[in-house]
Amino acid sequence: MAEEFKRLNRELMYHGTIVDFYKDTVLVPNGNVAEWDFIGHKGAAAVVPVREDGRLLMVRQYRNALDRYTLEIPAGGLNGASEPTLDAAARELEEETGYRSEHLELLITIRTTVAFCNEKIDIYVARDLKKGEQHLDEDEFIHVEAYTVEELCDMILSGKIEDSKTIAAVMSYRVKYCG
Repeated sequence: MAEEFKRLNRELMYHGTIVDFYKDTVLVPNGNVAEWDFIGHKGAAAVVPVREDGRLLMVRQYRNALDRYTLEIPAGGLNGASEPTLDAAARELEEETGYRSEHLELLITIRTTVAFCNEKIDIYVARDLKKGEQHLDEDEFIHVEAYTVEELCDMILSGKIEDSKTIAAVMSYRVKYCG
């Protein structure tokens, strides 16, 4: 594409614990200047934990943005932009589910909301799970549940699961591992 966009300015409007909110000033191809919102995110990692019986471990937790409980794959933000996502996925697996795995394999990388946010989530598959202990943060209340891939696909298609990383992970897992 010959069209050129040039960011003229990025102004920090709010620095948060998870995201930073910016106002970008951009020169667009026709010469006009536009103001766009941008949310900076340090990145995240998620994991599809697979039990020996083929069921996937999921976490049920309260999400303030939706004011309700959701069913999701275990996930969390990176401790810093330079933290390897593999390390973060292994940490979140143990923290949220109480299981560990030495066998994590990258399944898919997603960008959650490309129109205004740079959040990137690397999603791994964890096999050969070993029971450990949950290490929840003080504000986390997580219930671990196990489902078949078909049960999860039914919940996705019926609208019971709406979380994008979970949908991408379950459907990708189904295509790659369930034929």
